Amino acid sequence: MTRSTSLANRLREVLLNGHWIANTNFKEQLEKISWEQAIQNVDNLNTIAAITFHVNYYIGGLIKVFNGGKLEISDKYSYDFPPIQSSEDWQKLMNDFLFNAEVFCSQVEGMENAQLDQPFVDEKYGSYHRNIEAVIEHSYYHLGQISLLRKMIAERSVPPLDLETSKII
Repeated sequence: MTRSTSLANRLREVLLNGHWIANTNFKEQLEKISWEQAIQNVDNLNTIAAITFHVNYYIGGLIKVFNGGKLEISDKYSYDFPPIQSSEDWQKLMNDFLFNAEVFCSQVEGMENAQLDQPFVDEKYGSYHRNIEAVIEHSYYHLGQISLLRKMIAERSVPPLDLETSKII
């Protein structure tokens, strides 16, 4: 198995279809969440919708670079997303995430080993391989958050929300 295939399989594991490490994956978790749960605030933690946007933001930024574009992602914008106010809004965010996850995994799988060792945009960012590994680790970190948030929200049995503030009424 090539390194790119191995990396792509690890990405699919966390993003789309795996159970080996976390016994779940992003797709499985997100598909179980209603739009009301996705925007539910739990204390001062990010919402599931915010985390989903955040991970998708970085994946989308890397896809752009892989397609020859500039690296334009920035931490300060990684949680700037339009409000989720309906099931359709949540479905769109999930669909965007899942589409980008599929594209990213395919792009990684198609990489030559030599490219994995090349600097990612600039040497200060490390290699392509290092950045792909970072996406895997970053995704597992946030998958754990989503899993815990789902449990915390379920324990609250999702009381009604004020849609303007996303606070419990």
